[in-house]
Amino acid sequence: MERRNVLKAMAAIGAVGIGATGRPVGAQQAWTPSKPVRIIVPVAGGTNDLLARLIGPKLSEVLGQPFIVENRPGAGGNIGADHVAKSEPDGHTLLIGYNGPIAVNVTLFKRMPYHPLKDLAPITLMVTAPQVLAVHPSVPADTVAELVRYIKERPGKLSYASIAVGSASHLTFEMFKSRAGLEIVHVPYRGSAPAVTDLLGGQVQAAFLVPGNALPYVPTKQLKLLATTGRKRFQGLPDLPTIAESGYPDFEAIAWIGLLAPAGTPQAAISRYHEEVTKILQMPEIRQKLVEIQFDVIGSTPEQFRDHIRKEIDLWGAVIKQTGATVE
Repeated sequence: MERRNVLKAMAAIGAVGIGATGRPVGAQQAWTPSKPVRIIVPVAGGTNDLLARLIGPKLSEVLGQPFIVENRPGAGGNIGADHVAKSEPDGHTLLIGYNGPIAVNVTLFKRMPYHPLKDLAPITLMVTAPQVLAVHPSVPADTVAELVRYIKERPGKLSYASIAVGSASHLTFEMFKSRAGLEIVHVPYRGSAPAVTDLLGGQVQAAFLVPGNALPYVPTKQLKLLATTGRKRFQGLPDLPTIAESGYPDFEAIAWIGLLAPAGTPQAAISRYHEEVTKILQMPEIRQKLVEIQFDVIGSTPEQFRDHIRKEIDLWGAVIKQTGATVE
């Protein structure tokens, strides 16, 4: 009887077989895409686009398929996010998600074509960054107090840019307006590139931007930075005060970027993307580029990212109700 069991076990092993790598041929293989993968960026240009184009080629190297970046801006990021939410959940469509379409718009918009937590599957929170308050050099202000005074002397005559309706740059300025009692016109754009272009040209006078979108223009004096939005001074800009230090206690607004897929995407695909993307974020050349544009690398688990989204929905929902921010 014992000999018969041993023979059965040997036969089972023979049926599975051993591959060239030493892994049993019948063993479960890690998930890989079977065709080109699209990475949807719901804004035009800027750090969201840059991050997609940093991780895309690395994912292609390790997973063996092209990763194609597609920009689908509009409606505060809702157009691109909704496209992903309604895509086939087969692991071949990914979303670069940020504050706006993932946490803010669910409260800001009266009608949403998708729900971030029901229709999208978090993979990883990739990076975070405080924002900087940037102004055109024609604005005669070198501090937050001077800017507030300048705006108050011209109620309704000045304007600020945001990278999209519902973005962190939009809601942060609305929060600042509310706290400082300002009248200044909101001009939304479809991405950071056109917003920064108009700020450089003086068509708008101010904006909250992630450091990577503003810092290149500071040495040439095309922009002035007045403050950051973190709870403490940003390591990359130690001489720049926070908004909280500048007379507005507890003022904090952090921008972030993460990776998501359509809800229903196989767990094997979510796990593989999480594994590979978090490795990519820690690659020295990738990490260096992200540090250069003043991002903090996170690389959370899918569960941690889901919890983060829930908290952000509550946080920005409260800001929207407090400030009375609306979609123009």
